[in-house]
Parts: sequence; structure tokens; C-alpha cells
Amino acid sequence: MVAYVIIPGIGGSDNEHWQSHWQRQWGAAAVRIEPASWDRPELSDWVEAVQRAVDEAATRDEQVVLVAHSLGCWAAAAWLNGADEHLVRAALLVAPPDRGGSVFPVAEAATFLTVEARALPCPSLVIASANDPYGSVESAEHAAAAWGSRLEVVGELGHLNSASGLGEWPRGWELLESLLSS
Repeated sequence: MVAYVIIPGIGGSDNEHWQSHWQRQWGAAAVRIEPASWDRPELSDWVEAVQRAVDEAATRDEQVVLVAHSLGCWAAAAWLNGADEHLVRAALLVAPPDRGGSVFPVAEAATFLTVEARALPCPSLVIASANDPYGSVESAEHAAAAWGSRLEVVGELGHLNSASGLGEWPRGWELLESLLSS
């Protein structure tokens, strides 16, 4: 069996975000991280929150799938840099922000600039939008290459968040299924 660890971006994911829809569908098989620093993210706090969520999820199931959005992608990567590779089945990394971009929230998330972009110890898929204001396709390509991830560009859907109007986001679900079946 598989457990899902939901890793939102800054501020968390509201009820209309695809991560929240998926969490409701997964029910008890999903655990959302709960860092203390949602709005002024501290990397160590988020990595510890990922660890707590993975620990909780792993007590119920054999393998964990990380489902990250935005800044959560960098928290997932930081946690995976020291993870037990046998515990994590896969990582879905949606809309990773460009940490060198002009709209990256440096003042709020400076500690995330320290995450080393290196090969992840599990299969992974980066999903990007062609018009994401927080990260270009090129920055997503860079992150995917550094992480050893497959890249999928899903058209012009903004930041792939609630404002994108994705609802349950069937295309994202299909891509997650393709990742898990590979």
C-alpha cells in the first residue's frame, strides 16, 4: 500500500486547491505537513514537518509518495537529500518556483535558497505550466535535470494552484498514476 504526504507551498493549500481535493479523496491514506512557519517559511521547520508526516504515513503503509506544490517542492527535495530511499516510492513536484526569479519571496523564504539541487533518491516527476509567474519552463527544466526527474509541461495554467481553477485536476492525477506505474 501507499501513503501520500501532501507538501503545500507558502500559506498551505486552501480547500479549492487540487492538493486538498486529492487529500479528501485519499482520506486516511494522506497526511499533510504542518510546519509552524507557513507564511515565513524556515527550511528546517518544513523539513522537520515533512519528516513528521512521513513518519505518520509510514506507520500505516510500506511506501510513501510525496505530493509537493510550489515551495513545497524545495522542502521535499531538501528532505529527500537525507531520506531513506527505500521508504519513498516517488515524488510529484508541481510548479517549483525559480529561486533566482524576480518574484521569489526572498525576504520570506531565504532559507530555501540553501537547498542543493541534486539527484533525488526516488522516481520523480516535475510538472510545470508554460505561464507560471513564479517559475519559467526553463527553470523547471533546470530543476528537473538536477533532480533527475521527468518533466511534463501542461500548458498555460498559471501557478497550478486554486487560482488556476483546476479543481480535482484529472490531468495531474493521470500524471501521478503514470509516475507510480513507471
